[in-house]
Amino acid sequence: MRKLLLPLLVVLFTPSFLPAAVQLQPCKNNITPAQQIEIGNKAAQQVYQQMPVEPDSSRVTQYVAGLGQKLAPLYPGYRWPYNFHVVNVADINAFALPGGSIFVNLGTIQAASNEAQLTAVLAHEMSHVVLQHSICNLEKEQRVGILAGLGQLATGALLGNSTLGALAQRGIGLGAGLSFLRMGRDAEQQADMEGVSVLYDAGYDPRAMPQFFETIQAKYGNGGAQLLSDHPNPGNRTEYVDREIATFQPKPRYVTNTPQFTQIHTLVAGMHAYTSKEVDSGVWRSKYPNQSGLNSYDPSAPAGQVDLRAPQSWTSYKGDGFTLDVPANWQSLGNTASGMIAPPGGIGPTPDGKGANLIYGILTGTYQSDASASATTALSGLLAQFTHDNPGLQSGPVNRLTLNGVQAADAHCLDRNANNSRGEHDWIAGIPVSGGMRYFVFVSPEPDFNTMRPVFERILNSVKVR
Repeated sequence: MRKLLLPLLVVLFTPSFLPAAVQLQPCKNNITPAQQIEIGNKAAQQVYQQMPVEPDSSRVTQYVAGLGQKLAPLYPGYRWPYNFHVVNVADINAFALPGGSIFVNLGTIQAASNEAQLTAVLAHEMSHVVLQHSICNLEKEQRVGILAGLGQLATGALLGNSTLGALAQRGIGLGAGLSFLRMGRDAEQQADMEGVSVLYDAGYDPRAMPQFFETIQAKYGNGGAQLLSDHPNPGNRTEYVDREIATFQPKPRYVTNTPQFTQIHTLVAGMHAYTSKEVDSGVWRSKYPNQSGLNSYDPSAPAGQVDLRAPQSWTSYKGDGFTLDVPANWQSLGNTASGMIAPPGGIGPTPDGKGANLIYGILTGTYQSDASASATTALSGLLAQFTHDNPGLQSGPVNRLTLNGVQAADAHCLDRNANNSRGEHDWIAGIPVSGGMRYFVFVSPEPDFNTMRPVFERILNSVKVR
């Protein structure tokens, strides 16, 4: 399996003077893989709130995910937990979040001529994840503090419509808090080189990558398509990719198209892809209800004014790999993998007005740990990360507990300076899942925690992981 790529200086030399092949390395940064995944999950919440993302159960999404999973084992280095999504937007574009979330616009699938071209787009985006380009951009923008505050999602799902227009106009989600996804020419060249190698390793015709870019450029001109604006041509793209392809050992045959692509292409040709103006208007929202089974959070409720009386009715929340019961009037903010679940008034803006601050409710996400780690060991690692990122957070001891027959762990934490010095009580529970731990943070101002505790306990006791 070929994993060595020619260095970027290859474009400066003729073939007779090429230097020895080297493997491209991720850009240097100080963000751990676990933190990158957490940042990506929070950024994904913004995308879900602002864009019409197709359900994971849709035929189109499942097909795209199948293509991506073919490529995932072929990348060198850290095994990122890739997941794939289709955004019902007409602009031809795709983008990758830190940690492995890949979003492909419906317009891209409609524009691809064959499966190899569509897979080439995925290979390019996944290469950005492997080479950690967006996280290096983020670090340069000095926004790495988004993990600060257990109750906050500083670049997560934004409240209100303040960024909706800017987000929709770019067609893919590069709004406030996501500008770090816009790539430079060096990053584009590296993603081309890494991606075309993986495309070849997967058995696809590697020439599909430059062919797709050529097709888009011929149709829209330089920078005319959103894809070319957010993925600028490094210059001589076809030339250096073709030179790289020439170093590959020829195969007797390549995959170019499949019956599955033909079926999906026919399906998407009949789908209405929303324009940027339609996304901006919000007409799509009634057709894309929250996949969790709850209503999306309504930011008009006065922040901090929560009805603390015992809930009269309950409903089921469907998460990514888990379910739990919550009061029927609670609402969700984010996606089903990572986000907030809160009563009306339980979420407010962060102090800078750019994010969401959980005052009462639940924050859930995943934490990567060693597969052999016990629940208490994994939770201890998570708490170490939380207390490091939140100097004012004090953690209590980690305890063992059993939830529906599954060994788990919990701990109580207190931040006395939060909520205008009222204090924030965080009850954190973790349940081992494949690749790490699913955690739930039950958040309340300290004076109200005992009142909220019976609700929190019922929710936790209802958790079932799949």
